[in-house]
Order: sequence, then structure tokens, then C-alpha cells
Amino acid sequence: MSASNEAMALELQGVHAWYGESHVLHGVDLRVPVGRTVSLLGRNGAGRTSTLRAIMGLTSARSGTVRVFGKDLARVPPHRIAGLGVGYCPEERGIFASLSTRENLLLPPLLRTGFQGLSLEEIDQLFPNLKERARSPGSRLSGGEQQMLALARILRTGARLLLLDEISEGLAPVIVQALGRAIAALRDRGFSILLVEQNFHFSARLADEFYVMERGRILEHFSREELPGRREQLEQLLGV
Repeated sequence: MSASNEAMALELQGVHAWYGESHVLHGVDLRVPVGRTVSLLGRNGAGRTSTLRAIMGLTSARSGTVRVFGKDLARVPPHRIAGLGVGYCPEERGIFASLSTRENLLLPPLLRTGFQGLSLEEIDQLFPNLKERARSPGSRLSGGEQQMLALARILRTGARLLLLDEISEGLAPVIVQALGRAIAALRDRGFSILLVEQNFHFSARLADEFYVMERGRILEHFSREELPGRREQLEQLLGV
């Protein structure tokens, strides 16, 4: 099936965004087909996190079109966007230090999206570390365990479009590998994923499509099949 005929989990058309007077996105076009993983690549400051924040309505202003499962978000306030089936996992993770791992996991409400969230048993299978640390307070978790918890927490809600911001950054290789296996398993279950990464080697194993961003603009868009012929160009653009 060609991309033009696929159902879209996320569509951005001509999106501009601002923080105050700072114009940070300049006409971004991007699509995530249902059930696919798309990686948004770029150096620090390229506008990747701002793209996620613009989708969630968290920039001070936004123009252009953002659609989630066909619904235009122009009149949807930020606190309602999650209810459409969007799970946003920011770099900050947002783990509550005084709550246990299990209490953090149970905190978010379940969404009525028609998409089945993962059960606690399924999450335990996906992230055995979290099962072992179920009673540990958030402050005692390693950075990798906190990242697993941040991702696991949105998987319970019923979100079916996942916006993942730099989830591999600064983590030990064994944890990065575990997160990679989890993302691959989620894609196989039908989740749609937008993976913001600076770590090209991590996303190269996971994504179906790639976008490269610089200075708030999309420079390149290509498929996994085109990746071998693009490596030299990507090394220049990303400095990998």
C-alpha cells in the first residue's frame, strides 16, 4: 500500500510554531501512518522537541494543520489531546519521587479511545525491571528504570499514538537495547510511534520512515529501504 493510501495516525502540514517572539518551526510537513514507527532525526536545537510540543499544543503559538487520526487539533485544548489517544513521553520523564514504581504506573487515568491499553501483566512482561522494583520509590530508580516507567505509564492509558522524546539519551547500552526491544514489540502490536532521536544508530533499527530536521525545517524524508544509500548524507547532516 502506498503512503498516500495509508490511514494516518498523525499529519502535520505547514506547521509553524513560536515561543514568544521566537519562531521555532518553519512549515513542517510530517506524517505517521497507523501502525508504523517514524523517526525524526536532527542535531540539538533542530526543532525536534518543539515539533512534539507543537503537536501537544504546548508552544505559545502554532499555525498550520495538525491532525490526529483524522481529527484537526486547531480547536482542541492541550488537556484534551491525550483523550484522542496520544501519549507524550517527554525528556523530563516526570516520575513522582515519593510514589512507588507501581503507584506511578497506576496514576494516569485510562482513556476511552477504543484502543486497549496494556495490562499490568503485559507491562511486567515488557519491562521486567519495573516488576522487580514495584515497591521502590521513584527516587530510587536508575535513569534507565525511570525511562521505562515513563513509557510504561502511558501504555496503560489506551494511547495508540506515542510521541517519544530522546528516550535513549544518556542510558547504558543494555537499557537502550531493552527499550529498543520494547518499541519493536509495540509496533508489532499496532501502536503508531513518532520517535525523536539524536541517536541515529538506535532509531535506524526501529523506524519504517525517517525525517531529518534542521533549524525548524524538514530537510529530508526517506524510507527504511532507502537508508543504505543515505548513510553518507546522514553522517554529514547529523555528525554521526
